[in-house]
Amino acid sequence: MSILKEFVYRLRGDYTTEKLIKMGLKVGNNFKRLNGVILDPAHCWLITIGDNVTMAPRVHILAHDASTKEFLNYTKIGRVNIGNNVFIGAESVVLPNVTIGDNVVIGANSTVTKDIPSNSVYAGNPAKFICTIDEYIDKNKSKMQDSPVYGEEYTLRANVDNSKKQKMYKELENKMGFVD
Repeated sequence: MSILKEFVYRLRGDYTTEKLIKMGLKVGNNFKRLNGVILDPAHCWLITIGDNVTMAPRVHILAHDASTKEFLNYTKIGRVNIGNNVFIGAESVVLPNVTIGDNVVIGANSTVTKDIPSNSVYAGNPAKFICTIDEYIDKNKSKMQDSPVYGEEYTLRANVDNSKKQKMYKELENKMGFVD
């Protein structure tokens, strides 16, 4: 990690994934942590994250709940286990003592208060079952047949140019599309 990025994390009070791992966080391969994700630094050793996990911006993974501190002088704590091939949508919160199975999608702005079984899609506050992962994939494959589909050249990774941005903007009026 660059010195500048490390400085920005420290300035904001964030902890890098590498620092959290040194503190006890367990992380598998191909973990993508987007901007503003908080992995409970006070109890990160209680968090396990599997392979191929993506956390969208501002996801919070909490291994503690301080709601009891004022009244009991103790904070509740619990393990958080996140399986393999999991996507957690932006602004979602995962509370202590929760296990998320393998092959799971959690919709944006969800609050996960209970275990999520493998091969499922959950969303809401509290998060509720939406459909199986197979149903979700089939539904979106079908949508791709009638939607604009864009290659990597339409992404910031490939330095998308203004003409492609404008084309995408125009084609996506009142509809969804898909990008590599």
